[in-house]
Amino acid sequence: MKIKRLELQNFRNYEHQIIEFNDGLNVLIGKNAQGKTNLVEAINFCCIGKSHRTSKERELINFDKEKAKIKVVCEKVAGEKVVEILLSKTEKKIIRINGMSILRIGELFGNINAVFFSPDDLKLVKESPVDRRKFLDIDLSQMSKVYFYNLLRYEKILAQRNKLLKDSFDKTTAKSGLDVWNEQLSQVGAKIIFARHNFTCNLNAIAHDIHSRLTDKAENLQITYTGLDGANVDDVYRKLYAALEEATDKDLSLGYTTVGPHRDDLKIVCNEIDLRSFGSQGQQRTSALSLKLAELEIFKDEIGEYPILILDDVLSELDDARCQKLLSNISNVQTILTGTSFSYPYKSTKFTIQNGKIIQN
Repeated sequence: MKIKRLELQNFRNYEHQIIEFNDGLNVLIGKNAQGKTNLVEAINFCCIGKSHRTSKERELINFDKEKAKIKVVCEKVAGEKVVEILLSKTEKKIIRINGMSILRIGELFGNINAVFFSPDDLKLVKESPVDRRKFLDIDLSQMSKVYFYNLLRYEKILAQRNKLLKDSFDKTTAKSGLDVWNEQLSQVGAKIIFARHNFTCNLNAIAHDIHSRLTDKAENLQITYTGLDGANVDDVYRKLYAALEEATDKDLSLGYTTVGPHRDDLKIVCNEIDLRSFGSQGQQRTSALSLKLAELEIFKDEIGEYPILILDDVLSELDDARCQKLLSNISNVQTILTGTSFSYPYKSTKFTIQNGKIIQN
């Protein structure tokens, strides 16, 4: 999978720019606040349908313009994909795939796949469970539209159950009403949990091997999913339903649902040390790097080709040894890398970004 061309119109600080990428490593060099991150944000937007930096899409449009456009041309094994997103300050966004407008955001997933790695992702290991759940959900949604729609449905059912918990004054009446939501939440939640477990098992096996190579076999990385486990979806369903029933009094007291995939987490352990609480900064960064490199291999196994790798100002956060390890592991993946400089001896196509202008070196 390779991005051949990106066109931006009135997106962030870009008025109208076209950039044609080459295979392999593409390096975007420029001083801070010139538009490097804006450019890779646009690419990622065409993969997942939203910005990783803001939930207010009006902010993506050049401040003195009313509309903006992003267009990405991607070459895949199955053929060319053209994703076009039209943004407006007064109307709903329009997403087109090969010229045809889509009605649901889920139809966008899987057309262009990307693994996005930024300095924020270096905090993946030590920050909150929300960040690790988001990590799981973005990857699984890109690989499975069914997973994405199950996630949306779960969130809607969860909101209804929480509303009943919060608004109920009569516990007896509330308990009878909760039965319906427990059933629905368990059915959908079990599918999410089971998918996350399978993904985590694959992630653990691949990241373990990558991490061993990155640390010259000095460290043993283990990743596990903390949610309910089961041999199949039905098994997880029964356990989740029982857990919701058991937590009824507690949930009524607190006014929200305390068990389910919205509360689960990834446990990341290195040499039997919980990295979130006790890992050194170096261990945390190397583990995050292992996770991201493992993502590439999982995508390759699942969809038959590597996704695009986006590295946004990551090298500045890693020491030279880790930078070398990272770059040596991505030679067979189209990579778009941003930074203020690039001095490593790897073949690359370089672009200079200056105040929303793109110049190929």
